[in-house]
Amino acid sequence: MAQAWRNWSGSVEARPRRIERPRCEEELAAIVKAAAERGERVRAVGAGHSSSDIVRSEDVLVSMGGLSGVVRADRAACEATVRAGTALEALGKALYEHDLALPNYGDVADQTIGGAIGTGTHGSGRDQPNLSALLLGARLVGSDGRVRRIERTDLHRLRAARVALGTLGVFTELDLKLVPAFDVERREYALGTDAACALLPALVERNRSFDFYWYPRRDDVKLRLVNPVGGGSAAPEGGRLLEKREGYGHQVIPTHSGLPHRFEECEYALPADQGLDCFQEVRARIKARWRRIVAWRVLFRTVAADDAYLSPAHGRATATISLHQNHALPWRGFFADIEPVFRAYGGRPHWGKKHTLEAGALRPLYPHWDDFLAVRAQFDPAGVFLTPALRRLLGVPA
Repeated sequence: MAQAWRNWSGSVEARPRRIERPRCEEELAAIVKAAAERGERVRAVGAGHSSSDIVRSEDVLVSMGGLSGVVRADRAACEATVRAGTALEALGKALYEHDLALPNYGDVADQTIGGAIGTGTHGSGRDQPNLSALLLGARLVGSDGRVRRIERTDLHRLRAARVALGTLGVFTELDLKLVPAFDVERREYALGTDAACALLPALVERNRSFDFYWYPRRDDVKLRLVNPVGGGSAAPEGGRLLEKREGYGHQVIPTHSGLPHRFEECEYALPADQGLDCFQEVRARIKARWRRIVAWRVLFRTVAADDAYLSPAHGRATATISLHQNHALPWRGFFADIEPVFRAYGGRPHWGKKHTLEAGALRPLYPHWDDFLAVRAQFDPAGVFLTPALRRLLGVPA
């Protein structure tokens, strides 16, 4: 009997023939090999925090929670090899034991490191790339059940692997570029929206990490500044201090892990120099059309450019704008109405969140789209790792 699987918010449901939970790479390889021989499709899943339907499969879902932990760490080189099913929260604690750290986190740390790298998960900061940029090399189980390596010297395949959406194979071990463990201070301020927008260039310039939540009902914002202790911008004029906290990066940067409130999310990545203009247009449209039903916040962040073929930050300094809506309230019409604004500014959708684009609209947004598809075809010519949604996204015929 098919088992039910749901993502964190409950909006994506699958009833695969089997849900497998391998405890080691050998078990995983046998699962993939057997599925491929039966003509079935395989999809790896992490924590299920993604709200994209690319994980939906009717054949085999592989839960990666059993492949967790740090394999080896090199403090002098600031590198480590970790298993792909390790949750970010647990990974931060484990790396701290080696005096190492991820340089940044997203808003939550519930995701697995494999899922975060596969979908381009990011935090905020002008000089902080998404987590995929940390990938130096990897082990993965291919569509024939054999274990392969992507070496750090193979830049072509590495750039495809950094945001691969699970289409090259099931990653088991990831080689990561890290930083020494570090202390930070997070300060949060309440401020009027217009005042915050006027300060935006200076806030981005002067803080290691800066973002803001905009609250549509009140039309005000919460600024969040993360810096070395005592560093960063002074308190914004007119801002009211809400919270000040110090600690190690993995303790302080993620602020919403384990949220009990479920929500849906749509996010687009925009050229950094157009981020504020886009936000103002989004703000005006929400106030005019959606304020009555949208009580959840809009999140503005910055991300450094990178060279991963399918990274939303590929080749350009980036600003991201995320829409949130309670999972039990109307979200489809809301997101669909704002998407044209994002697209008018050259926006690229976050792969792990809600959006309506498919291959025809996506391909022009990525200069190395065809390079990625060529690597994908080399790794998985039979499409063992392609779900129906992935075929539509990438334009790969059945």
